[in-house]
Amino acid sequence: MNAVSPDSFVDDRLAKRNALLLAFAQALGGAAASIVMATGPLVGYMMLEDDKSLATLPISVMVLGTAFGTIPAGMIMRRFGRRAGFMGASLLGISSGLLASLAVFQDHFLLFALACCLGGFAGAFMQQYRFAAADTASDAFKPKAISWVMAGGVLAGVIGPQTVIATKDMFAPVLFAGTYLAQAGLAVVALVLLAFLKIPKPPRLSHAQAGGRPLSRIMTQPRFIVAAACGICSFALMSLVMTATPLAMIGCGLSETDAALGIQWHVLAMFGPSFFTGNLIGRFGKERIVAIGLALLAACSIVALTGIEITHFWTALVLLGLGWNFGFIGATAMLTETYRPEERNLVQAVNDFLVFGFVAAASFSSGALLNLFGWGTVNVLVFPFVVLCLGLLGWLVVAEKKAVTTA
Repeated sequence: MNAVSPDSFVDDRLAKRNALLLAFAQALGGAAASIVMATGPLVGYMMLEDDKSLATLPISVMVLGTAFGTIPAGMIMRRFGRRAGFMGASLLGISSGLLASLAVFQDHFLLFALACCLGGFAGAFMQQYRFAAADTASDAFKPKAISWVMAGGVLAGVIGPQTVIATKDMFAPVLFAGTYLAQAGLAVVALVLLAFLKIPKPPRLSHAQAGGRPLSRIMTQPRFIVAAACGICSFALMSLVMTATPLAMIGCGLSETDAALGIQWHVLAMFGPSFFTGNLIGRFGKERIVAIGLALLAACSIVALTGIEITHFWTALVLLGLGWNFGFIGATAMLTETYRPEERNLVQAVNDFLVFGFVAAASFSSGALLNLFGWGTVNVLVFPFVVLCLGLLGWLVVAEKKAVTTA
């Protein structure tokens, strides 16, 4: 049977429709992550009696769940399609919220951590939203489709923290039990939206094309190496600093509401620029946007090191979110240039496994670093990784220009 051209799979009208649906689903699903970011360390701190350094464990296991879920997510969606995978993940999100609420009622830390891990596993599927939006998009529209989906996080940045503020005392004196019930409700709405998603199955390929290139060959491409490294650093450094911030704020005498609002501004900064990040990538190039993102991550740490007032924390969180947006979306756009249509599910899953594996490590170490060495050390660690990634980007640009010149 003759292979179908990949061009027949391109439909920007459909891509726009899917991107909008996925953006709203991202707003609701992403709210769950921001709820855990804002409350997970605080819940852990309240539940733990002895070793308070484990207070950030709920965020860490959420990220670890995402890391473990990336490969299964790719395999499931390759077998059953994007919509089935995303809707199944929403059911997991509902279960996660209900289980977390039960754990808070029972003051059971390990059960709460398990609920966060389950939510992270569901989050692995949500990480594929950005790739799903690009599935039917033309090369010109792909960066915009990715940005549209990521822009859904703007609403998540409001919905998550505001849900915390509105529901934290719902079952007083048991703090945050109502928050996680509300999280389950948000997942129900996301499930309904995802039922309207329409992503055709990939084009049928010839036997020779079906398997794609060996994964080792794909992963040794210079562009893949740099894209993955920049994506890993952008996300892992963000997680390292963000995870420690609520506890650092409480330790400096600020309130839980101050911390929740700080996370709100952070998440807004993470996703707000997505309305125009795609256009910036089209105008200035992926590499420049990634470099700007890395510079903003460094600027976040500089501000954090200058003081411990609420303005320092909030400004640093905003810069941290902006840096993540430019660095991670730019790296994602770079990654889409490294694989063929028949290779996308495996490559995307492997990339996300690498990203969230390192993010989990950063999150796990964040609480211990803060507890043992202080807020300053957490921020100083950002600089060497930023320098490393900027060096890799420079090497890639020079190498590719040289290759074009000698071709």
